Amino acid sequence: MLDALAGALTAEREALLGNDAEALVAAAGSKLAALARLETEPLDPAIAERIAELAAFNRANGALLARRQREVRWALRHLGRVEAVSSYDPRGRIDPSPHARVFAHA
Repeated sequence: MLDALAGALTAEREALLGNDAEALVAAAGSKLAALARLETEPLDPAIAERIAELAAFNRANGALLARRQREVRWALRHLGRVEAVSSYDPRGRIDPSPHARVFAHA
């Protein structure tokens, strides 16, 4: 099961580096499925180190994804687009007011 998670994390990293949205979605699905399977198994202390390595790999992928998101926001701002505002308020509650996303002006 750890091999499936490692493979999903590797595929996720390759999709992020290759700017491949479809592969990223597929890798995320594989990662979630592998994690769901792992959650049903008792944790073997012998694999704790490997799990820690995979957790670090996942955090590195998360950092790369955050960087990509910043790059996209920057590009949208400089193209004159309005970026989407989070639907959550500072307390983590869902903001009831909808936010428009403007991509072009006529």
